[in-house]
Amino acid sequence: MNRLNQVVFAALLCYGAIGLHGAAAMSGGNPRLKQAKITSFLPPGPGNPRNTEGSFITLKDGRILFAYSKFTGGGDDNDSATIAGRYSRDEGKTWSTGDVTLVEKEGEMNVMSVSLLRLKDGRIALFYVRKNSVSDCHPYLRYSSDEGKSWTEPIKCVREDGYYVLNNDRVIQLRTGRLVLPVSLHRSVNGKFGSKGVVMTYLSDDAGKTWRRSESLLQDSHADRAGFQEPGVVELKDGRILMFIRTMLGSEYFSYSKDEGNTWSEAQPSPLKAPLAPASIERIPSTGDLLAVWNDHSSVPAEFKSTEESGGKRTPLTVAISRDDGKTWINARNLLDDPDGWYCYTAIHFVHNHVLLAFASAGAGMPRLSQMDLARFPVGSLYKAAK
Repeated sequence: MNRLNQVVFAALLCYGAIGLHGAAAMSGGNPRLKQAKITSFLPPGPGNPRNTEGSFITLKDGRILFAYSKFTGGGDDNDSATIAGRYSRDEGKTWSTGDVTLVEKEGEMNVMSVSLLRLKDGRIALFYVRKNSVSDCHPYLRYSSDEGKSWTEPIKCVREDGYYVLNNDRVIQLRTGRLVLPVSLHRSVNGKFGSKGVVMTYLSDDAGKTWRRSESLLQDSHADRAGFQEPGVVELKDGRILMFIRTMLGSEYFSYSKDEGNTWSEAQPSPLKAPLAPASIERIPSTGDLLAVWNDHSSVPAEFKSTEESGGKRTPLTVAISRDDGKTWINARNLLDDPDGWYCYTAIHFVHNHVLLAFASAGAGMPRLSQMDLARFPVGSLYKAAK
């Protein structure tokens, strides 16, 4: 066992002794969502220092497939990783213990950040990024016509040169059939990764065979070094698309498209106060409302908030619903609120009357992006008054 794995394994033992919620909870803020059952889903171990950034899909036989980034060469974003999978036969209550490799390490560095999507033609689409260097990262797509047993050769979605960040669980298909792939472009600076992102979407009207870039490119006009990063999208009831964007400006920023992702409005601050961390938003199938998962910084201490140096702490992990397609958010509840926690890169999935959330959950005695936890709770708990 090398030194890094020894450190991770020792931290895992320590973390288990502390418990999922750490030694102390952050004071103030939102009440807890008490109905949520949170378990250690994919902890790190010897030879596997990090498990993060996944996506769910329900298969035709009722099983759920969860795909995720499995790191084997270290825990850094640029270390060796594959796309691995686990299965559940009981709606996410329990999971298989052995991994199935879905995508081998293809890039010079790794493959990671997977999105699973059921296409209108019945096939499963698997999106991920192939990373070769700090200036070369591109989204790819594979298809499965046999419910994930086998996958086609990859299609390169973005052909322009650059480092294109596509977060996990991000790609959507509109009611019209168009695929929308939200990315942020980062330019290397003096041979190092450039954190200042420029946001755009790539669009496909032939189920992913060919792609074109949106006309709009969204850039932060502030002097902030982070720019716009890690965008996500969700289709609204009126046919518009809402884009939500990670920033260092105190909140997630929102932008809207009226033409299926080709042009976008100027990004503006949203009601979701947040550090420099990604949010996730999806529509609840049974109610039609939106569910947001993010680090709510509307009432955290000043030392938790974004600064030029730190970007802010990624805690607490909060859920809320919107009944007006993102204009306002209600019933905010915290799932986890350890002051030293680090909660991010959430995958959202709905199975009958329950919600599944898989997210990076570490920092309290562990490397920040090493472990993935799983939350499971009834949809109805999002609508009940806190007690």
